[in-house]
Amino acid sequence: MKQLEVQIMGQSYLLGCPEGGESRMLDAVQRVDSAMCKIRDGGKTKARDRIAVLAALNLAFDLANQSTNGPAGAAPASPTAAGATSEIDETSTGREQLLRSLLERLDAALADDGRLL
Repeated sequence: MKQLEVQIMGQSYLLGCPEGGESRMLDAVQRVDSAMCKIRDGGKTKARDRIAVLAALNLAFDLANQSTNGPAGAAPASPTAAGATSEIDETSTGREQLLRSLLERLDAALADDGRLL
């Protein structure tokens, strides 16, 4: 596993990255940094941990919308289609699991940051 040193909101992080995944990891870092800086620059939230949680929620919501809408430009499935209720339940469960996983990863990443507040 390769290690990358990156900057997110002016803070350095050393991240583990699988071989060949550097460009995807750097893209993810850029998205997280951009989302966090946008929230910080909005001026209402200053605490780093709150900014991270809000950014994670925004990114998870965007990801869930992409998977719900399918390929770019595709129309979302009709809620009246046969089996839609079970699909919605499964999608909601998947989103909740994804969100929990993201929040756990954020907690782990920020656990050693002594400047959370």
